[in-house]
Amino acid sequence: MRQVRVYSAEPLAPQCEHVLSRTATEHVARVLRLRPGDPLVLFDGRGGEYAARLARIDRAVAVVEIGRHLPIERESPLAITLLQGLARGEKMDWIVQKATELGVARIVPVNAGRSVVRVAGTDRADRKLEHWRAVAAAACEQCGRNRLPVIDAPVALPAALELAAAAGLRLLLTPEAQAEEEHATALAALARSAGPSVALLIGPEGGFEPAEIALATDHGFRGARLGPRVLRTETAAIAAIAALQALAGDLG
Repeated sequence: MRQVRVYSAEPLAPQCEHVLSRTATEHVARVLRLRPGDPLVLFDGRGGEYAARLARIDRAVAVVEIGRHLPIERESPLAITLLQGLARGEKMDWIVQKATELGVARIVPVNAGRSVVRVAGTDRADRKLEHWRAVAAAACEQCGRNRLPVIDAPVALPAALELAAAAGLRLLLTPEAQAEEEHATALAALARSAGPSVALLIGPEGGFEPAEIALATDHGFRGARLGPRVLRTETAAIAAIAALQALAGDLG
């Protein structure tokens, strides 16, 4: 039987009862059709997980009995920050989901000059951020992570570059960077010099403007090749993360 994992935004504690959120209740009761006594695992993103069992379902409220805390971690030793040019609709959701599964530590959505979609206004940005965090939480439930990646509100490129200033290795993947052979190096060669942290900058669907590439270079980002083909933004992000994890992270 597949292990049922449920994320709680509220802090958890062992040996007590916990009321699941309405969304979690609907999932375990209506989708998974769990019954009182069935086992499940809870985690709150602060590290580790809790063995639990479904105690009762009263109307639309599910109550679980939490057992002991299990100090299980599945985080990569390579802390990857993904600076992702905003992509349209489901593409961005897909990037957040798969990047979470592959173990990224942080995701920073970037408003770039050629972004096809923009997130403007505080209310819309807050709704998007809440949605992406829910996507990441669901991905953690599925893949076994007990810590959610940090997801920032969308920012302009200069602010995103500043957020990545402390990364030991800063990489820029764009077709323009790949075309400039004197400034572009194979990803494998760069990954060999990676320390414990990497910042990965991916352009939006329209790519970065030349001035944006120059700005990233001024902030210490190095152009990197990921094969001879031009990849879509969602493909480039996931392929690069997987390659980095294989070369310097926990997929090797």
